[in-house]
Amino acid sequence: MNWRKSIEPLVRPMLQIWWRLNRGATLGVRAIVERDDGHIVLVLHTYIPGWHLPGGGVEAGETAEFSVARELEEEAGVQLTGPVELVGIYANHRYFRGDHVLVYQARSWCACRPDNDGEIEKVEWFDPRNPPEGTSPATLRRLAEVYAGADKSEDW
Repeated sequence: MNWRKSIEPLVRPMLQIWWRLNRGATLGVRAIVERDDGHIVLVLHTYIPGWHLPGGGVEAGETAEFSVARELEEEAGVQLTGPVELVGIYANHRYFRGDHVLVYQARSWCACRPDNDGEIEKVEWFDPRNPPEGTSPATLRRLAEVYAGADKSEDW
């Protein structure tokens, strides 16, 4: 058994708490990546339940667009080959008062080998109008906004 996989579920929550207590604001990115057949990629993490748009935190020294490109490669095996388009900026204040999430849409990409180091359990493609059971509420809201014309929210 990989030792990192066995201790990561214990260590990650403690690091997230420490990080959030020591930073005034945090910024995350997520991406809607669509294939030619209209299906989008969702990921199932090893440390939180539900299907999510791929993405993660913007690290110090990174731009948001660099971060979304890095996260897509790491988590989903998607390498951007063109620019991304900003869909919206969302306040994630329910979980952390200073947190915001930027959602991008990627239309130009190619497949690459993911390097998620055990963070991702599954990567699958789904019809955005019929997401899988267990899709996170925030992901469902973003899909409804982009694909079903739902009113845009400012909240994650």
